[in-house]
Formats: sequence, structure tokens, C-alpha cells
Amino acid sequence: MSRRLIFLCLLTACLYSFAQAAPAVVPGQALVRFAEPTSLAKAQAEFNANEFRVEKVLVKKLDIYLVKFDEKLSVDMAVEMLKGNPKLLWAQADHIASPRLTPNDPSFSTQWDWNQANDRDVDAPEAWDITTGGTNAGGDQIVVAIVDGGCLLTHADLAANIWQNTAEVNGVNGVDDDGNGYVDDKNGWDAFANDGTIPTDNHGTHVSGTVGAVSNNGSMVAGTNWNVRLMEVAASSSQTSVISIGYGYVLDQKTLWWTSGGAQGANVVSTNSSFGVDLAFCTSGTYPVWNDLYNAMGEVGILSACATANANYNVDTQGDVPTSCSSPYMVSVTNTTSSDGKNSSCGYGATTIDLGAPGTSIISTTSNGSTGSLTGTSMSTPHVAGAVALMHAAASVGFYNYYNLYPDSEH
Repeated sequence: MSRRLIFLCLLTACLYSFAQAAPAVVPGQALVRFAEPTSLAKAQAEFNANEFRVEKVLVKKLDIYLVKFDEKLSVDMAVEMLKGNPKLLWAQADHIASPRLTPNDPSFSTQWDWNQANDRDVDAPEAWDITTGGTNAGGDQIVVAIVDGGCLLTHADLAANIWQNTAEVNGVNGVDDDGNGYVDDKNGWDAFANDGTIPTDNHGTHVSGTVGAVSNNGSMVAGTNWNVRLMEVAASSSQTSVISIGYGYVLDQKTLWWTSGGAQGANVVSTNSSFGVDLAFCTSGTYPVWNDLYNAMGEVGILSACATANANYNVDTQGDVPTSCSSPYMVSVTNTTSSDGKNSSCGYGATTIDLGAPGTSIISTTSNGSTGSLTGTSMSTPHVAGAVALMHAAASVGFYNYYNLYPDSEH
């Protein structure tokens, strides 16, 4: 496979200085992780209900819960009090994250990221000579989880590739037909409303098209994968707790896929996301949930592509969450241009940023049912999440067997 499909090396750039401001947090609530499996009732029993109220589970598999308290109590003080509970692995604030916005398909010729005369692209046609995606060597359907704001599920260039949970009867009967703990999760999950109704969102629709627009269909644009399945997870929130619910859903679906022998859940191989906290370090001790989530997904065979900040500073020295996190299963991505250089409005770092991918003036699907151009690191990450899925489709039987035995391998 073309080495360029796992993309471009990151160029060095000028150092900018930014003042470190205290990270914004949601007042009156925090995240906690219990050391042992627990239930909502047992979790509440660990606290004085007049001080802390266990609101809901955020990530079932990791026993991460949302705790609420009187807003008169500072978040820092509440977190310190919670950390004193020996039943907890950690407690942290609910930090405020920010979204990182900024074939024969007729528009393929305008998609410079796939192919252009000066060869400053990802050489997608050469990769498509090997595979166009869809299934692995064992015939399993490959799924990418788009953890974003939602998607126009009926978009003509996406609809055929939207993931379907066939165990749900019709997606709108108010019953958890497959018993997976999520009612009516026909195409994914809405972590905002905690239901299976996927909202329409332009950013998420654009990202979805880069990962897997239906291609070679004589319509609109081409995606990295022509036949991959797109699991839509609406969780591109300003609240870490909502983001955790979204990632938790993905983790549950892949775990269920393994435990059911592929009869339920989804064979998610990568996630795509573009949100975070600028100028913050995972290693500061106030962001433990991020590495825990990426590690847990990695242990069941999911790589996560994450967009770095849309600001020209050195993430190594200035920090960014999640792209300064140390999880080996998280791929941090910055934005490159059609001239093969780093976009001047995005982060960099020789240690923390893994690679660059096209993110400048990217043509993809939009929520008005058509196509359009967007720029940002969040346009870069779907090239990477999509490339992971494409590699699974191109991989040998030997790799397929190895992955089934060791899905958590870092190699």
C-alpha cells in the first residue's frame, strides 16, 4: 500500500507563546471512576447524598459516573473531596471542550487531497488499486465511528454507507430490541439526548464524507473508503461528560461484537473526533478520563484519530487535550495544505503530534444534501480514521488472524 496513505510527515514551524489560562469547567459536577464494578445505587451509597449526587453512568465498561453537587462548592474543592474516597481510581472536573471547526464522481477532480498533478496528495488512486474498503479478509463489515455533531443520514452520497444496527427492529419503537442497553440505536447514538435519534449536523456530515462517501457512483465526491460503514455518534460537546458517553457507546459496541462472535455490536476499527481543550496537558492530573477512554477502546482493537488545536503553537510545550495524551491507541493529527506544508493556523509538535493530513479547502458532503469546502484539523482527521479502515480491508489473512487474537497490539 502507498506509504502516503498513512500520510505526510509533520513540518516544523515557528514557536508561538500562549498564556496558560485555567481550563473552563462545568460548575456543580465532576467525573469519577470506581476501582471496582458498581451500580448506580451502590455508587450513590458511597457518598453523603446531601453533598454528592451520582447522576448517571457515563461509560459502563469503565464504571465512570457523573456526580453533581451544590454549585456553591467550587469544582476544585469538590474534586479534592471526591479523591479522598478509597473506592475511586480518580476524580476530575467536567472540563469544557471546544469543537475544532473552522473515481467517476463529478467532484473528484476538485478533491486535491486524493490526487493532484504535483503529487502533494495521499495517492488514494494507488491505494484503491489494492482495495476500496468495506470488508476485511474474514468478510467482516468494517465500521468507523464518527464522533461528531451528527449527520444527514439521508444524504444521497452517504445513505448506503450509514451503519445499520439490524438487531433493532425499526429504530423508533422505544424498545431495546437487542438488549445492548441502548434503546433504538439504529444508526448510532446521540450522547446529548441519550437516545438513538441522530441529529443533522454539517460538520459531521462533511467528516463522514471524507471517511466514506459512496464512491464511483457517478455522484458528488469520493471517500477514503467506498463501502465502509459509518456509525454516527453525536457527542461533539463542550462537556467532557457528554464526550465520554459517546466514546462509551463505541466501546460497548465493539466489545459486544467480540463477545457475540460478530452477531451483535459493530466491528469498529477506528474513531474520528475533533474537539478538545486548548493549552492543557493530559499529564497535569486533571484529565485522566481521556487516556482511560482511548486505552479501553484500543484494548478492543480501535484506533482513535484526534484533531489537534486550530492554533499555531507547539503542543509539546503548550499542551492540548487530547492530542498531548500518551495513549498509544490515539493518533494525533494536524492540518496540511495542497503544497504539502503545515497549515499556518494549526498546532504542531515533534513529540505529541503523530502526523499531518490534508485539511485545507477539503471538498466533502454537506448537510444541505450537496457538497462544500471546509478547512481545519477536523478535516484532516477523517483522512486518518478512514485510512485505518482501508488498511483493515487491504490486510492479509495473516494480519486478520493476528488482529482477532491480539486486538490490543500496539504493533
